[in-house]
Amino acid sequence: MPAEDYHAWLRREGRIVIVGASLAGLRAAETLRAEGFAGSLTLVGDEPYEPYDRPPLSKAVLLGKASPARTELPRRREIDATWRLGVAATGLDMAARRVRLADGEAVEYDRLLIATGVRARPWPHEEEARLDGVFALRTRDDAVGLHRRLGASPRRVLVVGAGFTGSEIASACRDRGIDVTVTERAGAPLVGALGGVVGAVAADMHRENGVDLRTGVTVTALEGDGAGRVRAARLSDGGVVEADVVVVSLGALRNTEWLAGSGLGAGPRGIACDAGCRAFDVRGIVTDDIYAAGDVARSPNALFNYQFLSLEHWGNAVAQAEVAAHNMINASARRRPHMGVPAFWSSQFGVNIKSVGVPPMADEIMFTQGTPAERRFIGVYGHQGRVVAAVSFDNSRWLDFYRRLIETGARFPVEFPTVDRRPEGRRPVPADFPDPSLPTHGPTVTLSGYSPTDQRLVFTPAHR
Repeated sequence: MPAEDYHAWLRREGRIVIVGASLAGLRAAETLRAEGFAGSLTLVGDEPYEPYDRPPLSKAVLLGKASPARTELPRRREIDATWRLGVAATGLDMAARRVRLADGEAVEYDRLLIATGVRARPWPHEEEARLDGVFALRTRDDAVGLHRRLGASPRRVLVVGAGFTGSEIASACRDRGIDVTVTERAGAPLVGALGGVVGAVAADMHRENGVDLRTGVTVTALEGDGAGRVRAARLSDGGVVEADVVVVSLGALRNTEWLAGSGLGAGPRGIACDAGCRAFDVRGIVTDDIYAAGDVARSPNALFNYQFLSLEHWGNAVAQAEVAAHNMINASARRRPHMGVPAFWSSQFGVNIKSVGVPPMADEIMFTQGTPAERRFIGVYGHQGRVVAAVSFDNSRWLDFYRRLIETGARFPVEFPTVDRRPEGRRPVPADFPDPSLPTHGPTVTLSGYSPTDQRLVFTPAHR
């Protein structure tokens, strides 16, 4: 069948399966229907709930400002789909175009989108992880349990890991008047995501708000009482923290284990795919019937020297899902790439933190507006003489400007005299990111792949 005829048939009568009843899965399904797909659409999810919004779980939900049951994602349109909820995908047969499910059934597809996302990295010692009072925070059920326990006025909460989620949990505890200790193996919070220079600012914020912050240490063991309730944690420096609630916030694991042996190019870093979201097989050959989107996908971005990026960002999940859905039902001449500028935000200790670009790619940082001492500033990140990211603390109105600098490959250090309150005499300093081969708590971007030093690209709006 000619390609155009096949895609016309696919739009009318084909079968599309989306594994992952997630933000990316829902937005992809909506895009498929919006672009005229009239065939069979099935969404598979391991949780019993239809897609819901995760960012509020560590913010509004823990503060009691929102109910976990009221975090459902708004629907843009009806999708006329078959939902297979509460049943996980357990295997993929690429030759037969079939997804195996945990209940023993299977669903067949003509096009498959994998949007299985990530899960919280568990506490490594299973017996300790089962102690009453030990939590992770990723799912709606996690948020329900932790919210209930915080409402019982614990004496002290221990948060293990000071990435974004861990820091937001600590902030919520302090807002509720709960004593909290945070441990972090790096020298400061947010180091994996924003580097040591900005991490030092975050550390001051923690301590100024009454957090007992312990950096450069790890938790070596959790201890319980005779009733199986957590009571204390032992630290690598010999210290002991007494706590009756422990929240494990050690980053995320990508949900790819179910693809083992399938022949798809999937592993701990995610599912490798091209800029059009088509997945690679284990031989490095791109497929045309399997796509990936969201946190589980790992794809090259031409704006960042074709680095393969795995992004745990809300906006990226939406944008990538829309591109994947469009490409699934269109012939190659009409397909488009996913190469937007990543962006994320966090709210902690009353400060709104936003970023554009890929900070962990950077070698240096310079503050172009405001000062860290004010907790209101913009820091611009550079790599090999080019702007690659910017971060704002309570000063986000300029981020679109910096986004354009990133998109056009602007030079670093930046020089523009018109920016308000530019700190005179400020010079770039090392951004102080940890060695990427070492584990950190909570990076939002995983970098991999080849980074050519001579790449200089300029993109116009028509190419976005």
